[in-house]
Amino acid sequence: MITRDIVRRAGRSLRQAKARTLLTSLAIAVGAFTLTLSIAAGEGSRQYADKLIGSNINPQALFIVKDKTLFGEGGQQQSGLREYDPDAGTTGTGVAIKQLNQGDIDALRARNDLENVQPTYQLSIRSLTIEGSDKQYTADVSAYDSTVRSESAEGSLPELGTQIADDQVIMPEQFADILVEQKVVGSKAELVGKKLTMTVVKPSTQPTEAEINQILTTEGTSGLSKLAQGETKEVTFIVGALSKQSSTALAAGSALQISSNQAREIAEYTTQGTDNYQKYLGVTALAKGDALPDDVKAALDKAGYAAQTAKDLQTVIFTVVNILQGIVAGFGVLALLASVFGIINTQYISVLERTQQIGLMKALGMRGRDVARLFRYEAAWIGFLGGVIGSGTAWLLGTLLNPWITETISLGEGNSILIFQPLPIAILVVALMLVAVIAGYFPARKAAKLDPIEALRTE
Repeated sequence: MITRDIVRRAGRSLRQAKARTLLTSLAIAVGAFTLTLSIAAGEGSRQYADKLIGSNINPQALFIVKDKTLFGEGGQQQSGLREYDPDAGTTGTGVAIKQLNQGDIDALRARNDLENVQPTYQLSIRSLTIEGSDKQYTADVSAYDSTVRSESAEGSLPELGTQIADDQVIMPEQFADILVEQKVVGSKAELVGKKLTMTVVKPSTQPTEAEINQILTTEGTSGLSKLAQGETKEVTFIVGALSKQSSTALAAGSALQISSNQAREIAEYTTQGTDNYQKYLGVTALAKGDALPDDVKAALDKAGYAAQTAKDLQTVIFTVVNILQGIVAGFGVLALLASVFGIINTQYISVLERTQQIGLMKALGMRGRDVARLFRYEAAWIGFLGGVIGSGTAWLLGTLLNPWITETISLGEGNSILIFQPLPIAILVVALMLVAVIAGYFPARKAAKLDPIEALRTE
């Protein structure tokens, strides 16, 4: 028999057992539904991450550190008894981290493959006040990173690669919401242009016995208390803009941002006389001119530094996406494994019910391999129907829910977490047909080997 006739006969046979065919197909459809959503979610997440990094981070940007363990290289960070390193700082858990010193900064700035080298300053303030209010607040402060794009909620922000003015501060929109709620200002827009004053503290030094006696004589115990609190100074800024933590912005949304120059002055003022003076966890820099970030990264590695590029960050995000996608796909595969036994059972029952029909076909000259092909095509039809039902349902449901999902998880306008592509879905359906054919191999083999005489005698 020609293939076309066998395919048609397989379709007619399945139509005669509609309920059984539908139920078996639905078992495959569950796996197809899960796998289709997994593929769509993976593609959507990758495209979103690619857009996020591509539109927000300068592709020439690098983050450079001295401690390779921060990027998972060179083993684990050491704690406990370890050799003293004057450039190493410790975390709250006692883990030693090698820090960059001013000599490293100067060496990096002298390189001909780097530009715009800016240390990451560890900033700390005691309090801050807003013009028009006598309330005092505390907040995290960081240096404005010009290599990462920020989105403005109010006011204007500089273009990517441009530093803010030394007298400006960028306030997170969430801080503005708090100030509006407390009626410090009437609206968020009123904050732009207001003065913000930070009070920073210089650590106190251990006075000599003579100095203590002198202070006690002239100022009494209040003088000692003042000395213990350390020297303070106030730094005043103008709120230049409110930063918005949107779906397409990577800038930190929980810290006040000041210029790199001001950050350096505050960091040096608050660490002068301590072990952390002019010590930095890392620096941000740009690969100079046409230099490839990966080539600069390799050169820095030879010089004893570790670097991470925008591409590396993208790879990290993609790895997480792939892991999550794999977990979801695993449930789909389990559903398919269960459906395989359903196909085998359905095909075996079909062979038993149609034993006389098989015997008649073989008595009329149909070859055993054509009988086997008939049952394999029936299995392929079941796989095709299950794949189409599952993938089609996932496509329809995902398309309808995409706007709601986008709004719920704040992906931003123009972004979707579920992106359906025809080719992967078509490949999935074909793969499900192959799985069904493989599952129907043994029932088809049994049908092919039936003796026509014995089959015709079957009641």
